Amino acid sequence: MRSPLRLYGRSGEIAALDALLTRLHHGDGGALVLTAPPGSGRTALLAHAAATHRDREAGPVLHVVAAPGERWMPYSGLHALLGTPGPVPPDGLLALLRRTGGGRPLLVCVDDAHLWDPDSRAALASAARRLGPGTPVAVLIAAGDGAGFAGLPALRPGPLDDEAAAALLDRLTGADRADPVVRGEVLREAAGNPGLLTGLTARLTPAQLAGRTPLPHPLPGGEEVLAAHADRVGHLPAASRTLLLIAAAAHAHEPEGAGADLALVRRAAASAAVPHTPGRATGVLRLAGDRVHFGEPLMRRALLHRAPPDRRRAVHALLAGLLAPGYAALIQRACASPGPDAPLAAALEAAAAPPRPPADRATALVHAAALTPDEADRACRFAAAAEQYRLAGDPGRARALLARAAAPPGHGPAHRTRGLLALADGPAPDAQEALLTAAALLAPHDPGGARDALLGAAEAAWAAGDALGYLDALTRIPADGADRDLVPYRDGMCAVLRGRIGAGHLLLRRCLDSGARDPAALLRAGAAGLVLGDLDAACRAGARALAAVTASGAEALLPQALEHLAYAELRAGRHARARAHALDGLRAARRTGRPNTAAHLHAVLALAASVESGARECAAHAGAALAGAAPHGLVQAETLATWALARADLAAGRPAEAAARLAPLVRRGHFATRMLAVPCYVEASVLAGRAAVRGGGADPVAEAVAEFAVWATRTTDPQVPAQLARCRALLAPEGEAAGRYGEALAHHDRAGGDFEQARTRLLFGSWLRRRRRTREAREPLRDALVGFERCGAPAWAARASGELRAAGAAVDPPGCAGAAAPLAGLTPQQARIARCVAEGATNREVARRLSVSTRTVDHHLRNVFAALGVRSRTELAGLLGNGL
Repeated sequence: MRSPLRLYGRSGEIAALDALLTRLHHGDGGALVLTAPPGSGRTALLAHAAATHRDREAGPVLHVVAAPGERWMPYSGLHALLGTPGPVPPDGLLALLRRTGGGRPLLVCVDDAHLWDPDSRAALASAARRLGPGTPVAVLIAAGDGAGFAGLPALRPGPLDDEAAAALLDRLTGADRADPVVRGEVLREAAGNPGLLTGLTARLTPAQLAGRTPLPHPLPGGEEVLAAHADRVGHLPAASRTLLLIAAAAHAHEPEGAGADLALVRRAAASAAVPHTPGRATGVLRLAGDRVHFGEPLMRRALLHRAPPDRRRAVHALLAGLLAPGYAALIQRACASPGPDAPLAAALEAAAAPPRPPADRATALVHAAALTPDEADRACRFAAAAEQYRLAGDPGRARALLARAAAPPGHGPAHRTRGLLALADGPAPDAQEALLTAAALLAPHDPGGARDALLGAAEAAWAAGDALGYLDALTRIPADGADRDLVPYRDGMCAVLRGRIGAGHLLLRRCLDSGARDPAALLRAGAAGLVLGDLDAACRAGARALAAVTASGAEALLPQALEHLAYAELRAGRHARARAHALDGLRAARRTGRPNTAAHLHAVLALAASVESGARECAAHAGAALAGAAPHGLVQAETLATWALARADLAAGRPAEAAARLAPLVRRGHFATRMLAVPCYVEASVLAGRAAVRGGGADPVAEAVAEFAVWATRTTDPQVPAQLARCRALLAPEGEAAGRYGEALAHHDRAGGDFEQARTRLLFGSWLRRRRRTREAREPLRDALVGFERCGAPAWAARASGELRAAGAAVDPPGCAGAAAPLAGLTPQQARIARCVAEGATNREVARRLSVSTRTVDHHLRNVFAALGVRSRTELAGLLGNGL
C-alpha cells in the first residue's frame, strides 16, 4: 500500500495499518496503539490510515486530537469523541461505536491519547479489547506512552533511517536541494525525528540551505519538538527534574552513546541535596551497569534546552568541581562558561592531544573555538577540530566545521583537511591538487603538516595511476625533520619507479626493518613489502598497522588498514583471509564515509571471488568497484576489478572475453598493478587463439611477456618466476613447451601456493591432452583438481575436472551431481560439449574452448542429441540447466 501522504521509512507501520484496515473492511474489528515520542510521526500515520479508509469509501471515520486540558476533566475525552455527556460503560461504548458506524466499518482514530483523562482512556481501552471478528470497528490510538492501554497490540515507530530521513529532506526542500554540508548538519541534528527535521528545514533560508550563507548555531526550528519532549517530564517533582538535568549535563564530556557515569550523577545529586537516585527515574533514565542513559536520546537535548541558562550552567559547574582536573572537567567548565574565555580555550586546546582519541580531541577543540574571542584563532581551532573529526571517521562533521570556521583562502590546515576528505570520497586528481596547495601553504610554518599533505597527494596520485605525480609529491618531502622511516621510503619508492631497482630495494628493506609503531609508518612498511614482493613481510606489517590503528581510535584509518592487509593477503594467495579483511574494511568504509576505499575493497573482493565464489559474486563486486572508481579516477581500483572479471572469465572457459578485457589493461592499466594481470592475459590470448605460438615479431602478447620478464627482475614475489615460465611455455614452440612447463613447476615447488601451481598444472595437462598424450595428462590434471579444491576454487576445479574427464579419467566433481545423471551415458568429450552447448555456446565457441574443430563438435553434438533423446539446444539446456 502506497501512502497518499508520502510517509518515508514507515513501510512496516504502513503494512500493520493496512492489515488492520483490510480486516475491518471484511467486517472484523481490532485495535492498534502507536506509542512514540513527539515528532516521530504518530499523527501522520493516523492521518494516513484515515485517508486510506476514506479513499476506499468503506465507512465513516471518527478522528479526534486530545487537548492538554482534557487530562483533568473526567470523561472529557469521550465527550470530544462522541459527544457523550457523562460516564459510559465499556459495553455501552462499544454499542455506541457500532451505532455510529451505521452497519458500515468504522475507523476510530484518537491522537495524543495520553492527554485524555484516565476514565476516558480506561473506557476506550476496555472497548478496544472487545473488538474482534464480526465487530466492524477498528480503533487506532496514538500516544506518547502506553499508559492505560496495556494488553492492546502496540507498535513503536522508531527514528527514520538515514535513507528515509534524506528522502524526507529532499521532499521538504523541493527543487532547491540542500548543499551537501548543510544537508549533513540538518540530518544529524534531526536524529531521525521527522518532526524535528521538518521544523529545522522550515527555519532555514534558501541561501542557508544552498550553503551560500553560514548556518546559525545552534540550528533553529527544533524548539517545538524539544519542548514537547520536555513537557513529558514536566509533571515530575522538582527534585526529579533536577536529577534528570544533572544526568543530561553529565553526558557532555562522554563519548557519544557512552552514557553518563552513575557515580558522578549520584555525587552531583547529593551535592545538590537531591534526595533521588537515577533508579527512581527509570521511566526516563535507563541504567546499564555503572552507566546512565536516556531512554529517548532527544530527551537529553530537550532537558538542556528547557533549563534556564543560569541553571544549566550551574549544573555544569557543579559537575566540573566534582571531576579531577583534566579533559572531563575542562569540557564541563566550557559548558558552564557564559561567554568567551581565552585561558580556558587555550587549556582545552592543550587537552586535545594524544593519547586521547580523535573524537575527544575534536570535542575539546570545538569548545575551545567557541570560547575563543579572536576570529583568526577561532577559525584555526575549528579547522583543527575538523581534522580530528576526519580522523574519527566523521567526514560530515568535519566539513560542517570547515564551513563554520570560515577560514581565509590561504589557510593551510583547512586546505589539507579538505584535500584529505576529497581523497576519501572525491576525485583523486582533485584531492591531489588540493593537497599540493595545502603543502605549499603549510611549508613555511608547519613542516609536519606540509609533509602529511604531500604524503596525501602522493597517495592520491597512486590511486589515480599517475606515476609522475606520485614521484613529484614524494620528491617535495624534505629530509629535514622527516620520520626515521620516511626518508628511506621516499627515496626507495622513487628509485624503483625510476628503474634503479637494486638501490630502491635496499632502501625499502630498511622500512620493513625499522620497527615502526606509528600506524601511518606501518602502512608505508606494508606498501614497501608489496613493492619488494616480500608478501609475508607485507602481511605482517599490515597486521601490525591494523592493531595500531585500532589502538589509536583513528577510525578514518581503519578502512585503509584493512584494505592494505586484505590486498597483501590476496597477493600472498590467502584468498579467504583477504576476503574476511576486505569485508570488515567495506563495513568500516561505509561507516566512516570513505567510498574511494570501498571501491578498492570491492576490487579486492572481486579478485577473491574470481577464485573462491564464481562469476556472479565476482561481477557484483567488480561492478561496484568500477562504479565507484570511474567518476573519481581511481585507476588502481579499475585495474584490479577488470583483472578480476577476466580471471572469472578464464575460470568459466571464456578466454576470448578475458583476453578482450585484459588487452588494454596490460598496456594502460595502473603502473604498479597492471603487470600482475599479464599471466592471465597471456593464458587467455593463447587459449582464444589470439597469440602466435612464437616469441618474436610485433605480437602484443609476446611484447607483454617481454615487459613482464623485465618487471620480474624488479620483484622478489616468489610466484613471479613460475608465472613467467608459464607464460613462456604457453608461447613456446611444441618442442620447447614441456620443458618450460617443467621449469614453471619447479619454481612453484619452491614458492608454494596452491592456486598458481594448480593453474600451471591445469595448463600443462591440457597441453598434453590436446596432443593426445592423455595418459601423461592425467597426473598434472588430477594434481590441479586437488590443488583447486584445497584452496576453495570451485569454478577452477570444475574446469580441471572437465579436462580430466576429457583425458579419459573418471571423475565426479563436487556440485555436479545434478548434471551427472543425464550425462552418465556420454563419453567425456560428449559431456563437455553438452555442457558448453547448454550454457549457450555456439559450435564455433565450443570448438575454441575445447581446442577441436567445428566439424568434431557437430559430430559429437548429433550423438549427444540421440543419446539423451532431445531434439534441440533448448531442450538440452532444459535437461541440464539445474545441474550446471
